[in-house]
Amino acid sequence: MMNTNIETRETLRLGTRGSPLAMAQAVETRQRLAGIQPDLSVEIVEIKTTGDRVVDRRLAEIGGKGLFTKELDDALLDGRIDFGVHSMKDMETWLPDGIEIAAVLPREDPRDALVSYVADSIEALPEGAVIGTASLRRQAQLLARRPDLEVVMFRGNVQTRMAKLKRGEAVATFLATAGLNRLGVSDDAVRPLSTDTMLPAVAQGAIAITIRRGDEPARAAIAQLNDPASAIRTTAERGFLAALDGSCRTPIAGLAEISEDGTILSFRGLVARPDGTGMMTVSDEGPVEEAEEIGLRAGRGLRPRMDQGYFE
Repeated sequence: MMNTNIETRETLRLGTRGSPLAMAQAVETRQRLAGIQPDLSVEIVEIKTTGDRVVDRRLAEIGGKGLFTKELDDALLDGRIDFGVHSMKDMETWLPDGIEIAAVLPREDPRDALVSYVADSIEALPEGAVIGTASLRRQAQLLARRPDLEVVMFRGNVQTRMAKLKRGEAVATFLATAGLNRLGVSDDAVRPLSTDTMLPAVAQGAIAITIRRGDEPARAAIAQLNDPASAIRTTAERGFLAALDGSCRTPIAGLAEISEDGTILSFRGLVARPDGTGMMTVSDEGPVEEAEEIGLRAGRGLRPRMDQGYFE
Protein backbone atom coordinates (compact mmCIF):
# COMPACT_ATOMS: atom_id res chain seq x y z
CA MET A 1 0.00 0.00 0.00
CA MET A 2 1.22 3.47 -0.87
CA ASN A 3 1.67 6.28 1.62
CA THR A 4 -1.80 7.59 2.52
CA ASN A 5 -0.64 10.32 4.88
CA ILE A 6 -1.32 13.56 3.03
CA GLU A 7 0.75 15.58 5.51
CA THR A 8 3.98 13.76 4.64
CA ARG A 9 3.87 14.22 0.86
CA GLU A 10 4.90 17.16 -1.30
CA THR A 11 2.44 16.37 -4.10
CA LEU A 12 -1.29 15.72 -3.85
CA ARG A 13 -2.84 13.30 -6.34
CA LEU A 14 -6.19 13.90 -8.02
CA GLY A 15 -7.63 10.75 -9.55
CA THR A 16 -9.88 11.03 -12.59
CA ARG A 17 -11.21 9.04 -15.52
CA GLY A 18 -9.38 9.25 -18.83
CA SER A 19 -12.10 10.91 -20.91
CA PRO A 20 -11.55 14.47 -22.22
CA LEU A 21 -14.37 15.80 -20.03
CA ALA A 22 -13.07 14.05 -16.91
CA MET A 23 -9.61 15.47 -17.53
CA ALA A 24 -11.09 18.95 -17.98
CA GLN A 25 -12.84 18.58 -14.62
CA ALA A 26 -9.60 17.48 -12.95
CA VAL A 27 -7.75 20.44 -14.47
CA GLU A 28 -10.47 22.77 -13.18
CA THR A 29 -10.08 21.25 -9.71
CA ARG A 30 -6.30 21.67 -9.82
CA GLN A 31 -6.65 25.29 -10.93
CA ARG A 32 -9.07 26.02 -8.12
CA LEU A 33 -6.66 24.47 -5.63
CA ALA A 34 -3.83 26.59 -7.04
CA GLY A 35 -5.99 29.66 -6.57
CA ILE A 36 -6.23 29.10 -2.83
CA GLN A 37 -2.91 27.29 -2.23
CA PRO A 38 -0.49 28.50 -4.94
CA ASP A 39 2.50 26.62 -3.51
CA LEU A 40 0.67 23.28 -3.55
CA SER A 41 1.90 20.66 -6.03
CA VAL A 42 -0.97 18.70 -7.54
CA GLU A 43 -0.67 15.72 -9.88
CA ILE A 44 -3.54 14.42 -12.01
CA VAL A 45 -3.64 10.63 -12.09
CA GLU A 46 -5.59 9.13 -15.00
CA ILE A 47 -7.45 5.93 -14.17
CA LYS A 48 -9.31 3.99 -16.85
CA THR A 49 -12.72 2.78 -15.73
CA THR A 50 -14.90 -0.03 -17.01
CA GLY A 51 -17.48 2.54 -18.07
CA ASP A 52 -14.88 4.15 -20.35
CA ARG A 53 -13.77 0.85 -21.87
CA VAL A 54 -17.20 -0.62 -22.65
CA VAL A 55 -19.04 1.78 -24.97
CA ASP A 56 -21.24 -0.53 -27.03
CA ARG A 57 -23.88 -1.23 -24.37
CA ARG A 58 -26.08 0.74 -21.97
CA LEU A 59 -24.71 1.13 -18.46
CA ALA A 60 -27.78 -0.65 -17.09
CA GLU A 61 -26.78 -3.76 -19.05
CA ILE A 62 -23.23 -3.94 -17.69
CA GLY A 63 -23.54 -2.92 -14.05
CA GLY A 64 -24.79 0.65 -13.70
CA LYS A 65 -23.20 3.97 -12.78
CA GLY A 66 -20.60 2.38 -10.52
CA LEU A 67 -18.70 1.42 -13.66
CA PHE A 68 -17.50 5.03 -13.85
CA THR A 69 -16.36 5.15 -10.22
CA LYS A 70 -15.22 1.73 -8.95
CA GLU A 71 -11.61 1.95 -10.14
CA LEU A 72 -11.30 5.48 -8.74
CA ASP A 73 -12.73 4.36 -5.41
CA ASP A 74 -10.27 1.44 -5.29
CA ALA A 75 -7.36 3.78 -6.00
CA LEU A 76 -8.52 6.14 -3.26
CA LEU A 77 -8.91 3.40 -0.69
CA ASP A 78 -5.52 1.85 -1.35
CA GLY A 79 -3.71 5.20 -1.32
CA ARG A 80 -2.76 5.61 -4.98
CA ILE A 81 -4.67 8.91 -5.04
CA ASP A 82 -5.71 11.42 -2.39
CA PHE A 83 -8.89 12.68 -4.03
CA GLY A 84 -11.36 11.37 -6.57
CA VAL A 85 -12.76 13.88 -9.06
CA HIS A 86 -16.21 12.83 -10.31
CA SER A 87 -19.07 13.99 -12.47
CA MET A 88 -21.54 13.83 -9.62
CA LYS A 89 -24.36 12.54 -11.84
CA ASP A 90 -22.27 9.39 -12.48
CA MET A 91 -21.83 8.56 -8.80
CA GLU A 92 -23.70 5.72 -7.16
CA THR A 93 -26.59 6.57 -4.85
CA TRP A 94 -24.72 5.06 -1.89
CA LEU A 95 -20.97 5.45 -1.75
CA PRO A 96 -18.71 2.47 -0.90
CA ASP A 97 -17.61 2.01 2.69
CA GLY A 98 -14.68 4.28 3.48
CA ILE A 99 -15.51 6.91 0.83
CA GLU A 100 -17.17 10.28 1.38
CA ILE A 101 -17.81 13.50 -0.53
CA ALA A 102 -15.64 16.29 0.86
CA ALA A 103 -16.50 19.10 -1.58
CA VAL A 104 -18.84 20.03 -4.41
CA LEU A 105 -17.45 22.59 -6.85
CA PRO A 106 -19.61 25.47 -8.10
CA ARG A 107 -22.20 23.85 -10.32
CA GLU A 108 -22.22 24.42 -14.06
CA ASP A 109 -25.38 24.74 -16.17
CA PRO A 110 -27.46 21.63 -15.30
CA ARG A 111 -29.53 21.62 -18.50
CA ASP A 112 -29.49 19.06 -21.26
CA ALA A 113 -28.75 20.24 -24.79
CA LEU A 114 -30.26 19.04 -28.03
CA VAL A 115 -27.52 18.48 -30.59
CA SER A 116 -28.76 18.34 -34.18
CA TYR A 117 -27.73 19.58 -37.61
CA VAL A 118 -31.29 19.28 -38.97
CA ALA A 119 -33.58 20.68 -36.24
CA ASP A 120 -33.44 23.42 -33.62
CA SER A 121 -35.97 21.90 -31.22
CA ILE A 122 -37.55 18.59 -30.27
CA GLU A 123 -40.76 19.68 -31.99
CA ALA A 124 -38.87 20.36 -35.23
CA LEU A 125 -37.30 16.90 -35.48
CA PRO A 126 -38.49 15.09 -38.63
CA GLU A 127 -41.30 12.59 -38.14
CA GLY A 128 -39.97 9.11 -37.43
CA ALA A 129 -36.38 10.38 -37.16
CA VAL A 130 -33.63 8.36 -35.50
CA ILE A 131 -32.34 9.89 -32.24
CA GLY A 132 -29.23 8.61 -30.49
CA THR A 133 -28.93 8.42 -26.71
CA ALA A 134 -27.86 5.91 -24.08
CA SER A 135 -29.83 7.70 -21.36
CA LEU A 136 -33.16 6.13 -20.43
CA ARG A 137 -34.05 9.41 -18.69
CA ARG A 138 -33.61 11.41 -21.89
CA GLN A 139 -35.27 8.69 -23.95
CA ALA A 140 -38.36 8.61 -21.73
CA GLN A 141 -38.85 12.38 -21.75
CA LEU A 142 -38.24 12.58 -25.48
CA LEU A 143 -40.73 9.81 -26.34
CA ALA A 144 -43.32 11.29 -24.02
CA ARG A 145 -43.27 14.36 -26.30
CA ARG A 146 -42.56 12.63 -29.59
CA PRO A 147 -43.64 8.96 -29.57
CA ASP A 148 -43.09 8.78 -33.33
CA LEU A 149 -39.31 9.02 -32.99
CA GLU A 150 -36.95 6.04 -33.01
CA VAL A 151 -34.27 5.93 -30.32
CA VAL A 152 -30.99 4.08 -30.85
CA MET A 153 -28.16 3.56 -28.38
CA PHE A 154 -25.42 6.22 -28.50
CA ARG A 155 -22.42 6.10 -26.16
CA GLY A 156 -18.96 7.59 -26.22
CA ASN A 157 -17.45 10.97 -25.43
CA VAL A 158 -18.71 14.29 -26.80
CA GLN A 159 -16.52 14.21 -29.88
CA THR A 160 -17.51 10.63 -30.70
CA ARG A 161 -21.21 11.36 -30.49
CA MET A 162 -21.01 14.51 -32.56
CA ALA A 163 -19.03 12.61 -35.19
CA LYS A 164 -21.79 10.00 -35.32
CA LEU A 165 -24.29 12.75 -36.03
CA LYS A 166 -22.18 14.10 -38.87
CA ARG A 167 -21.99 10.60 -40.35
CA GLY A 168 -25.78 10.44 -40.33
CA GLU A 169 -26.14 7.63 -37.77
CA ALA A 170 -28.87 9.74 -36.15
CA VAL A 171 -30.37 13.17 -36.71
CA ALA A 172 -30.00 14.29 -33.10
CA THR A 173 -28.61 13.40 -29.71
CA PHE A 174 -28.51 14.96 -26.25
CA LEU A 175 -25.51 16.08 -24.24
CA ALA A 176 -25.06 17.81 -20.88
CA THR A 177 -24.64 21.55 -21.38
CA ALA A 178 -22.14 21.56 -18.49
CA GLY A 179 -19.84 19.13 -20.27
CA LEU A 180 -19.96 21.12 -23.49
CA ASN A 181 -19.13 24.30 -21.58
CA ARG A 182 -16.23 22.69 -19.74
CA LEU A 183 -14.80 21.38 -23.01
CA GLY A 184 -15.24 24.72 -24.72
CA VAL A 185 -17.44 23.20 -27.41
CA SER A 186 -19.18 25.88 -29.45
CA ASP A 187 -21.32 24.58 -32.30
CA ASP A 188 -24.43 25.89 -34.00
CA ALA A 189 -25.91 22.40 -33.62
CA VAL A 190 -26.05 22.73 -29.80
CA ARG A 191 -29.23 24.12 -28.23
CA PRO A 192 -29.73 24.00 -24.44
CA LEU A 193 -33.20 22.84 -23.44
CA SER A 194 -35.42 24.34 -20.79
CA THR A 195 -35.68 22.17 -17.68
CA ASP A 196 -39.43 22.27 -18.29
CA THR A 197 -38.77 20.47 -21.58
CA MET A 198 -36.26 17.98 -20.21
CA LEU A 199 -35.60 17.65 -16.50
CA PRO A 200 -31.89 16.87 -15.95
CA ALA A 201 -30.22 13.98 -14.20
CA VAL A 202 -29.70 14.23 -10.47
CA ALA A 203 -26.58 16.37 -9.80
CA GLN A 204 -25.96 17.03 -13.51
CA GLY A 205 -23.36 19.76 -13.93
CA ALA A 206 -21.79 19.24 -10.50
CA ILE A 207 -18.28 18.00 -9.75
CA ALA A 208 -17.79 16.08 -6.50
CA ILE A 209 -14.46 15.55 -4.75
CA THR A 210 -14.21 12.36 -2.71
CA ILE A 211 -11.78 11.43 0.05
CA ARG A 212 -11.14 8.49 2.33
CA ARG A 213 -13.55 8.68 5.24
CA GLY A 214 -11.86 10.19 8.27
CA ASP A 215 -8.95 11.69 6.30
CA GLU A 216 -9.09 15.05 8.01
CA PRO A 217 -5.93 16.52 6.39
CA ALA A 218 -7.42 15.77 2.96
CA ARG A 219 -10.73 17.28 4.00
CA ALA A 220 -8.95 20.43 5.19
CA ALA A 221 -6.98 20.71 1.95
CA ILE A 222 -10.11 20.60 -0.20
CA ALA A 223 -12.64 22.30 2.09
CA GLN A 224 -12.24 25.78 0.62
CA LEU A 225 -13.35 24.50 -2.79
CA ASN A 226 -16.78 23.51 -1.51
CA ASP A 227 -19.60 25.65 -2.86
CA PRO A 228 -22.39 25.63 -0.24
CA ALA A 229 -25.25 26.30 -2.69
CA SER A 230 -24.14 23.50 -5.03
CA ALA A 231 -23.71 21.13 -2.09
CA ILE A 232 -27.19 21.94 -0.77
CA ARG A 233 -28.86 21.47 -4.17
CA THR A 234 -27.16 18.15 -4.89
CA THR A 235 -27.88 16.91 -1.37
CA ALA A 236 -31.59 17.34 -2.04
CA GLU A 237 -31.35 15.68 -5.44
CA ARG A 238 -29.38 12.71 -4.15
CA GLY A 239 -31.88 12.40 -1.30
CA PHE A 240 -34.60 12.00 -3.94
CA LEU A 241 -32.56 9.30 -5.65
CA ALA A 242 -31.93 7.50 -2.36
CA ALA A 243 -35.64 7.45 -1.48
CA LEU A 244 -36.36 5.83 -4.84
CA ASP A 245 -33.45 3.39 -4.57
CA GLY A 246 -32.55 4.91 -7.92
CA SER A 247 -30.17 3.61 -10.54
CA CYS A 248 -29.58 4.04 -14.25
CA ARG A 249 -32.08 1.20 -14.86
CA THR A 250 -35.02 3.51 -14.09
CA PRO A 251 -35.53 6.89 -15.77
CA ILE A 252 -35.25 9.35 -12.86
CA ALA A 253 -34.69 13.10 -13.05
CA GLY A 254 -34.44 15.76 -10.39
CA LEU A 255 -33.47 19.38 -9.97
CA ALA A 256 -33.23 21.55 -6.87
CA GLU A 257 -33.01 25.33 -7.03
CA ILE A 258 -32.45 27.94 -4.34
CA SER A 259 -34.37 31.20 -4.02
CA GLU A 260 -32.57 34.48 -4.67
CA ASP A 261 -32.40 35.26 -0.97
CA GLY A 262 -30.79 31.86 -0.32
CA THR A 263 -33.38 30.64 2.17
CA ILE A 264 -35.80 28.40 0.25
CA LEU A 265 -35.02 25.27 -1.74
CA SER A 266 -37.48 24.18 -4.44
CA PHE A 267 -37.30 20.66 -5.86
CA ARG A 268 -38.83 19.02 -8.93
CA GLY A 269 -38.56 15.31 -9.61
CA LEU A 270 -39.69 12.82 -12.22
CA VAL A 271 -39.87 9.06 -12.67
CA ALA A 272 -40.90 7.53 -15.98
CA ARG A 273 -41.25 4.42 -18.03
CA PRO A 274 -38.39 4.08 -20.54
CA ASP A 275 -40.80 4.21 -23.49
CA GLY A 276 -42.35 7.46 -22.27
CA THR A 277 -45.84 6.01 -21.86
CA GLY A 278 -45.97 6.61 -18.11
CA MET A 279 -44.56 9.49 -16.12
CA MET A 280 -45.06 10.89 -12.63
CA THR A 281 -43.77 14.20 -11.37
CA VAL A 282 -43.41 15.66 -7.90
CA SER A 283 -42.46 19.01 -6.42
CA ASP A 284 -41.61 20.14 -2.91
CA GLU A 285 -39.93 23.01 -1.14
CA GLY A 286 -38.72 24.12 2.23
CA PRO A 287 -35.84 25.77 4.11
CA VAL A 288 -32.41 25.11 2.61
CA GLU A 289 -31.38 23.58 5.95
CA GLU A 290 -33.79 20.73 5.21
CA ALA A 291 -32.39 19.97 1.76
CA GLU A 292 -31.93 16.24 2.23
CA GLU A 293 -35.33 15.78 3.85
CA ILE A 294 -37.02 17.69 1.00
CA GLY A 295 -35.50 15.30 -1.54
CA LEU A 296 -36.29 12.25 0.56
CA ARG A 297 -39.88 13.39 1.06
CA ALA A 298 -40.37 13.93 -2.67
CA GLY A 299 -39.00 10.48 -3.42
CA ARG A 300 -41.15 8.81 -0.78
CA GLY A 301 -44.18 10.35 -2.44
CA LEU A 302 -43.46 8.43 -5.65
CA ARG A 303 -42.05 5.25 -4.13
CA PRO A 304 -45.36 3.39 -3.63
CA ARG A 305 -46.11 3.51 -7.37
CA MET A 306 -42.61 2.24 -8.16
CA ASP A 307 -43.04 -0.64 -5.70
CA GLN A 308 -46.24 -1.58 -7.51
CA GLY A 309 -44.32 -1.93 -10.77
CA TYR A 310 -45.90 1.10 -12.45
CA PHE A 311 -42.66 2.23 -14.07
CA GLU A 312 -41.40 -1.15 -15.24
